[in-house]
Amino acid sequence: MSTQKLHELAKTIRSKNAGVNKITFDIIFRDAAEYERVKRSGVLSRERVAALYGIAGERISDFVAYDPAFAIKFTIYRSRPSGSAGDGDIFGAQQYAPLLDLDIPA
Repeated sequence: MSTQKLHELAKTIRSKNAGVNKITFDIIFRDAAEYERVKRSGVLSRERVAALYGIAGERISDFVAYDPAFAIKFTIYRSRPSGSAGDGDIFGAQQYAPLLDLDIPA
């Protein structure tokens, strides 16, 4: 089966701080075809994200496919508050990397 990496299909893959206790992730596509392909594949799901990040599903506060913007968005609770001792990414901007190489079936 032919696949492509998520970063080849998405226009934007990013993570950012969403308050002191959350990090939010955005995957935005150029057009409806790429967006629908990824959405239909089931590769980006609440369960898959939890497994990918090695977290319990309860740490995902929101998971939304937003059709008008061709975007998939999810938010996770941080393991420790932003800026606290041991927090390695105060802005949450370096957390998207595991998403880049997800294989999306044709």
